[in-house]
Amino acid sequence: MQAAPAASAVKPAPAAKAKPEPAKKPETPKKPASAAKKPAEAAKKPEAAKLPPKPQAVKAQAVSAPPSRPLPQPVKPPDPKPAAPSKAVPIKPSAVKVKVEFSAGDYVVYPTHGVGKVLRIERQSIAGFELDLMVVEFERDKMTVRVPTTKVQSVGIRKLSSPQKMRTALDTLKGRARVKRAMWSRRAQEYEAKINSGDPVAIAEVVRDLHRNAGQPDQSYSERQIYESALDRLVRELAAVERIDEDSAAKKLDKHLKAA
Repeated sequence: MQAAPAASAVKPAPAAKAKPEPAKKPETPKKPASAAKKPAEAAKKPEAAKLPPKPQAVKAQAVSAPPSRPLPQPVKPPDPKPAAPSKAVPIKPSAVKVKVEFSAGDYVVYPTHGVGKVLRIERQSIAGFELDLMVVEFERDKMTVRVPTTKVQSVGIRKLSSPQKMRTALDTLKGRARVKRAMWSRRAQEYEAKINSGDPVAIAEVVRDLHRNAGQPDQSYSERQIYESALDRLVRELAAVERIDEDSAAKKLDKHLKAA
């Protein structure tokens, strides 16, 4: 028997090609766990309002104090020299001499009081000054007034009206009443101003406007008061001018009023 052929040489299998290893990715640094949690917590919580940055405390810098100086001492003024005592010169108040047109026994018209009689002119010492005073008596009103002679003109004291002016006042009473279309309060003020003026013609206008005859309506209380005040002033001056009693003067005025 033939010997079995020798086992043919077994070819070695081709070696498998080594596959190239994939390139390794660079390792990223691992974040700490606390840092990883922060974004997650921030996502859960709502966005907080941004607060302004806290002001940083400024450190106080030491300032060097200025060198101390001595305070100025107050200077005492020199003692004043005693002044020589002045001699007081006494001033003697002198009376102001004013020429007075009135004398004792004259009848005058005081605008706010009516007809009065001058009793005398006397001198009195008031507050260290000597003044000449004119003493006027209103017998019907039981009143006495002392007016400095320097104030006689400013007060409005005058002599009695002339007979001619009194005739003008009597003729005014015969005229027609002139009543303004105004409120009584305003007309009353005008009537009182005419009475206090002391002018007999103006007073006669008040008597004429407020007089009521038998067929006319009665006067009110305030009208009656003003009417009687004006009539009394006119009667007293007419009696003094014509040198008659007041009853006769009142009757004369009544005749002129009825003749209107």
